[in-house]
Amino acid sequence: MTSLLPDLRGRAEHLAELMDDPDCDPAALRRTYAVFPLVNGLVAGWRRAWTERLRPLVASSDAPTTLLDLGSGGGDLARALARWAERDGLALHVTAVDPDERAHDFASARPRRGVDYRRASSADLVAADETFDVVVSNHVLHHLDDAARTAVLSDSERLARRLALHSDIRRSRAAYAAYAVGTLPLAGSSFVRVDGLRSIRRSWRVDELRAVAPPRWRVLARPPMRVWLTWEPLRASSEPGGVAGRAAAEVAS
Repeated sequence: MTSLLPDLRGRAEHLAELMDDPDCDPAALRRTYAVFPLVNGLVAGWRRAWTERLRPLVASSDAPTTLLDLGSGGGDLARALARWAERDGLALHVTAVDPDERAHDFASARPRRGVDYRRASSADLVAADETFDVVVSNHVLHHLDDAARTAVLSDSERLARRLALHSDIRRSRAAYAAYAVGTLPLAGSSFVRVDGLRSIRRSWRVDELRAVAPPRWRVLARPPMRVWLTWEPLRASSEPGGVAGRAAAEVAS
């Protein structure tokens, strides 16, 4: 397997994922969305993210917490977060948005208490002057070119009142090899295997993402083979360059 691995030293930004093609096979796309709960449950690490990062934030609030899932695809993450909050006795309302009509149609056909599905982009929400306590995304960053990524992160700063957390794959030979073997049973039935391997090749290493992250965004390596890009308004305002940070520097001078 090792000798068959592609060159993973740099991002393969030229690769296009099959599901991003507006003319892709709709049946295969629906099967792809349908298998996302299984695949993401195994590799995306959101249960850990909920336990370590999101649940404490939700539990600390006296009012119901609002969470925005950007680029929600088939809606599996939104439903999982609502389910975990309910099991933990916490008040969480999730808004899952995706500008792709195909994704919206698939997700909205699977209603879940505590989740609203909307066909929209982050720019649409900013234009409507909407805000949420938390903004998250799963496997969105690697789909975006530089301009789109910059726009989404800028929108996230305007949309998130307490936390923005964008989680993606951390590119590595181990990630590629494990996914290539683990998804063999899914080959041919959906886009999951082909697109997943292309996603890994398009994804970021920690140093690469740090090099392009906007000021006051934090890049963290997380298991299993994940990278988080996070922004917290209170932390950002207290760091050098933030409003509180600048005020402190002026006082010190």
